[in-house]
Amino acid sequence: MLIELHILQNFAPANLNRDDTGSPKDCEFGGVRRARISSQALKRAARQMFKDQGLLPAEQLAVRTKRAVDALAARLTEGGRDQEQARAVAQAALATVKLKAEREKDSAEYKSQYLLFLAEREIARVAEICAASWDALMALTAAEPAAGGRSARAAKQAGKEAAPEVTKAMQAALDGGKAADLALFGRMLADLPDKNIDAAAQVAHALSTHRVSIEFDYYTAVDDLRPNDTQGADMIGTVEFNSACYYRYSNVDTGQLLENLGDDAELARATLAAYLQAAVRAIPTGKQNSFAAQQAPSFVLAVARPGGPWSLANAFAKPVRPRGETDLVAESVEALAEHWARSARMYGANFAPAGAWLATMTDTETLGALGGYDAGSVQAVVAGAVAAVFGPGAGGTV
Repeated sequence: MLIELHILQNFAPANLNRDDTGSPKDCEFGGVRRARISSQALKRAARQMFKDQGLLPAEQLAVRTKRAVDALAARLTEGGRDQEQARAVAQAALATVKLKAEREKDSAEYKSQYLLFLAEREIARVAEICAASWDALMALTAAEPAAGGRSARAAKQAGKEAAPEVTKAMQAALDGGKAADLALFGRMLADLPDKNIDAAAQVAHALSTHRVSIEFDYYTAVDDLRPNDTQGADMIGTVEFNSACYYRYSNVDTGQLLENLGDDAELARATLAAYLQAAVRAIPTGKQNSFAAQQAPSFVLAVARPGGPWSLANAFAKPVRPRGETDLVAESVEALAEHWARSARMYGANFAPAGAWLATMTDTETLGALGGYDAGSVQAVVAGAVAAVFGPGAGGTV
């Protein structure tokens, strides 16, 4: 079963997701420039909400980091190990499965070659392996002479002989750790392709439903301790921003989600509920202190499908425009409803959902073919979508 989310969200002036020049991201769609928020920014915001709002326990989440060595060393030093030795042992343990980490120049910090997406449970298991195989891993580092009077060379040979067992344990430990966000968004480990995890969720870049232009905020700042007889600003600058109503689309393959979570149906239910809540509520953090763009979605539609996914982005191939007393949000809802009706007419049973649940702030007369799916609240939308897959039960709160 596939669960889709279709969201319309109107933001006041903001710069939620910047490109390399500091300008709000954009693209061309339907022959005109559109505002854009990258899927990476949306997924990051959702992952942060899982943790910050307690939607899922910390032990059921993952971290994306280059600092796995220091994370492991911190756990080992809690057990009384020397910090430098702990770092060396952690580095050696990761190296047994070809995950290389090197000490940063002029720093005590170790970093891997690329970001590793590791479950909290995986990190805990690797720390246990490091503690259990301490002598063998220390010997591999040749960081100190072996105990009992053996030479460093003999100790290193003993470490090499023990390394296959450590490698086997490390391979077993890196199983995804039943981490909810890792199961949703997947991972790629270039040096361990057999430990890659296919993402259960697909997240589209958010696009404005209308033509958009970039504007500039010219700002000045004044030194509070400036003498009274001094005129002019002490700092000037510009910040680019836009204002847009976005169409957001994502889907979750619940079969893939269950597989990624080791067929743990209870955890998969909690993960789906948490994702649906976070997708509705989470907002990227770009320039929020300057713009406070904290507007909630005006339209949320969840759809359960037994077949393939259907993005409705082409509802906005022709950019919408406000008309008379009707604003961009209402026009966008109407365009989406019309596109839904045309798709249902053209594709018939292939397009028909197994279920759909809608919550909207717009007037009901604009809903058209979608009116029959009005569930009233976002909480009811989440609960309905979760129950369609896993049966009646707690769907979470929004």
